[in-house]
Amino acid sequence: MRTAPTILHLDMDAFFASAEQASKPSLRGKAVVVGGLGPRGVVATASYEARVFGVHSAMPTAQARRLAPNAAYLTPRFGFYRAISDQVMTLLRALSPLVEPLSLDEAFVDLEAGGVAWDSDSAHRAGLKLRADIREVTGLTGSVGLAASKMLAKIASEQAKPDGLVLIEPGTERALLGPMSVRTLPGVGPATGDHLRRAGITTVDEIVEAGEDELVRLLGKAHGHGLYAMALAHDDRPVVAEREAKSVSVEDTYDVDIHDRLRIGLEVQRLADRCVRRLRGAGLSGRTIVLKVRRYDFSTLTRSETLRGPTDDPAVVREAALRLLDAVDTTGGVRLLGVGVSGLADYTQEDLFAQAAGERARAEALERPEGPEEDGGGHLGGGRPAPVPQEPEPAERRWYPGHDVRHARYGHGWVQGSGLGRVTVRFETPDSPPGRVRTFRTDDPDLEPAEPLPLVRRRPGEESAQSAEGAWEAEGVASGAEPGGPASAASGGPDSLVRDEGTVSERLDPPVRAEQAGDGPPAPAGGPTGQADGVVLGAPPW
Repeated sequence: MRTAPTILHLDMDAFFASAEQASKPSLRGKAVVVGGLGPRGVVATASYEARVFGVHSAMPTAQARRLAPNAAYLTPRFGFYRAISDQVMTLLRALSPLVEPLSLDEAFVDLEAGGVAWDSDSAHRAGLKLRADIREVTGLTGSVGLAASKMLAKIASEQAKPDGLVLIEPGTERALLGPMSVRTLPGVGPATGDHLRRAGITTVDEIVEAGEDELVRLLGKAHGHGLYAMALAHDDRPVVAEREAKSVSVEDTYDVDIHDRLRIGLEVQRLADRCVRRLRGAGLSGRTIVLKVRRYDFSTLTRSETLRGPTDDPAVVREAALRLLDAVDTTGGVRLLGVGVSGLADYTQEDLFAQAAGERARAEALERPEGPEEDGGGHLGGGRPAPVPQEPEPAERRWYPGHDVRHARYGHGWVQGSGLGRVTVRFETPDSPPGRVRTFRTDDPDLEPAEPLPLVRRRPGEESAQSAEGAWEAEGVASGAEPGGPASAASGGPDSLVRDEGTVSERLDPPVRAEQAGDGPPAPAGGPTGQADGVVLGAPPW
């Protein structure tokens, strides 16, 4: 391991919920829950005010409503969060070429590789500057952990939450880890934790006392050796700037189980098209098409088919997914469907396009009517009337709670709720006072969806972030201390752990971990409520 705390872990504080609060003045300081709002929705993120009531990520939204009935429940705006994440990642890449993103709101940074830190003092200054820059550029807060390894840097950022900085001095790791729960260590989930607890092991110190041989006996060779090394604070994993994407997948969970086989097929085709859009957006193609089906009884089936070569043709992916569906019994209904592509490459196999084009041509030939050509009077030969194209019925406009809208008269606002042919909108912007609420018909022609507004508006020519010296000099603070207050030593022992706390409206003790789960906008009865789209790094689909 290193001899200086030059690995940084950043974790944005309750990211989705904090972004919503910053975007909506009327929700600041209030309980906010972001996630799927349907009967089967799941909480993605809860604000710290909502966590007071016991709401946490991955909790069913229905349970969260019982715990915090007066909280604001919003559907996610992933494009908005991704734009903020891009701003944060740009700041991280200005520190070092070695940045390892873990999610939209979390990343490791090798400060030594960027030449901005070489000892504790320089690492501490870099962490302070990063937090100040993030607040200035995005208006949000992030917690920073600094240590000599990735594992300890992540543990430090957990200790720093919310809106703080924790630095673990090299040489003090064992003393710090010893009294912590075994669940603190990476890879120890509920099942492994319970297994260790039944063996009388509940703390990291007790793992060390049990010894490596006992851990191997309890957990197996690979897991036992790895866990023992982590208990000794041994972690030599490097910060990896680029990780190869192994798969691209999308899936939807439905409010009401789908029983109609035709509807299931249409949903699979729609998911295949969405998957291909994400595949093309990443500049990739793939050979293996995967179908995921979760049935009414929660049994989950996956089926896959490997093509002759990689493709990004939507017709090829749709056809393969439908062939896989043919082999799945959906009697009784399905509650979740997903389509994924793995075996990724950065090129496409041309003969697959020809195959898809040929199959489409054959399908179109079968659909064309046989017999004489249409005459000039709009009739086919033999006097049979030609089919008249039907205008598709306009889709009903849907208004998702929390999403942005614009009214021709009242300007920018966001949806508070909708139903019974009405939509309620609060008109406010990130830099306005809390706004007024008005109600409209859902088909009001003056109301339309809008793009999110930036959280921080800048004057033309204004730089995105101050230099470290400028930021500190503006506050009149000496190097090594944070604006607003001196560093304070925590209970881990003198000089072992330094915490800098920012100002927050309310601090919880201890802070609760904000994890991300992906849930998209809810759908009407029988429609999708959860969306888990994305490029999955280092893992097969699901």
